[in-house]
Amino acid sequence: MQNAEIAERRKTAIARGVGMQTQIYVERAENSEVWDVEGNRYIDFAAGIAVVNTGHRHPKVMAAVQKQLDSFTHTCHQVLPYENYIRLGERLNALVPGDFEKRTLFVTTGAEAVENAVKIARFATGRNAVIAFGGAFHGRTFMGMTLTGKVQPYKAGFGAMMPDVFHVPFPIGLHGISTDDAMAGIQKLFKADLDPSRVACIILEPVQGEGGFYPAPAELMRALRQLCDDHGIVLIADEVQTGFARTGKLFAMEHYDVAPDLVCMAKGLGGGLPIAAVTGKASIVDAANPGGLGGTYGGNPLGIAAAHAVLDVIEEEDLCNRANVLGSRLRQHLESLRDRVPEIAEIRGPGFMVAVEFNLPGTHTPDADFTNRVKAEAQKRGLILLTCGVYGNVVRFLAPITIPDDVFAEAMAILEDSVLAARAA
Repeated sequence: MQNAEIAERRKTAIARGVGMQTQIYVERAENSEVWDVEGNRYIDFAAGIAVVNTGHRHPKVMAAVQKQLDSFTHTCHQVLPYENYIRLGERLNALVPGDFEKRTLFVTTGAEAVENAVKIARFATGRNAVIAFGGAFHGRTFMGMTLTGKVQPYKAGFGAMMPDVFHVPFPIGLHGISTDDAMAGIQKLFKADLDPSRVACIILEPVQGEGGFYPAPAELMRALRQLCDDHGIVLIADEVQTGFARTGKLFAMEHYDVAPDLVCMAKGLGGGLPIAAVTGKASIVDAANPGGLGGTYGGNPLGIAAAHAVLDVIEEEDLCNRANVLGSRLRQHLESLRDRVPEIAEIRGPGFMVAVEFNLPGTHTPDADFTNRVKAEAQKRGLILLTCGVYGNVVRFLAPITIPDDVFAEAMAILEDSVLAARAA
C-alpha cells in the first residue's frame, strides 16, 4: 500500500473541509517515532498537536487501557457511574491551580470543554457576554470558532457567529502590542459596546497555540484577574494545548501568581485517547443544575483510565523537569542558527512549548513561504513539524516529552539542515 494510493481514495471518501498537514499515512508509532504504510520512519515533532506528551503508546497508558478494556468500555457515567471517574476528578481538583474548593466535569474534546466552561460561566453569573482575544483558538464548534480569533480557515463561509462574543488584542511584543494595549482594548469595549455588568467571562490561552505560541505576559494575567474580580467576571484559562507538563509545569497557569476560576483541558490528559475536562471553583461549577452538563461519552472509561496513567507517568518520570531541559536545548539550538538565518525573528515559549517565528530579513514582514519551506525540507528528511500563527510564519515544536536523547539529537541535526536548506532554496 502506498501513501499516494490512499490519498487518492481519500479524495472521494472524506470531506474536503477536513484539513491535512501531510499525506503521510501512519501504520504504527512508538514514543516519538512513527512509521508510514510504506515503511518510512519519521521523528514526530507534532505529537498529535500536543496530545501524546507522554509519547505514542506509553506502556503504562497502554496497560491501563487494556485493563479497563477487560472490564467495560462504556456505561455512560450519568446512567451507571464508575469510581475511577470520581477519583480522576479528585486528582484534578487537587492539581489545578487555585487555593479554593473545586469541582470537575468530564467531556470528550477540547472544544466541548470550552463550550461547557462558557455555559457554566453564563449560568453562574446570569450574564451572556464573553470576551476573547485576537489570534486565539478555542475549537471548531460554533461557540468555539466564534471565540477563535482567526477568520481563515475557521470562520470563513460558516455564516453568522454566536452573539455577544467580543475580541480584544492579545499582547505580542514582536508585533508591537503591549499588555496596556490589550487592557485598553477591553476598556474601549466597555465604553463603546459592552456594559461590564453583562460580561459572563473572559477566556484566554496562557500560551496561544494555533495563534503562534505567544505566552501571555504575567502583567496581563494580573490585570485580567483584577478586572474580573472588580466586575464579577469569570476568568477561564484554556489549557487544552498548554496542559500536562508541556510548558514545564503541569498547567501553564502555574507560571503565574494568580489563578483562573475555570480551567479547560483535553489533549495531553488522555495520552492519545479522547477525554477532556473542566475544573474550577466549586461555587461556580456547581451553579448549573443536574442534567445541564455532561454527555453520553463524557468521561469514557477508557479515557479515564488513560488519564490516570498519564498523571502517574508525568510524576514518576518527572516530565515537567524534562520539558524544561528539552526546551532549553531546543532554544539553544535555534539561537545557534541566528547568525546564519536572518529570517529568524524570535524564538520563544516556556518549557517544551517552543516556537520560532520567521520574517523577511531585516523587516517585520511575516515570511510564510520560508516557514513552509522549512517544514517541507524537514519532512523530506524524516522530521514532522507543524506551522501556526495568524500569518502562517511560525514553526511550533511539540515533540513528546518522553523523546529519547539520541532521537532528539537526531531531530536537531535534521532541523538545522532543513532551515539551512530552506535558506539556500
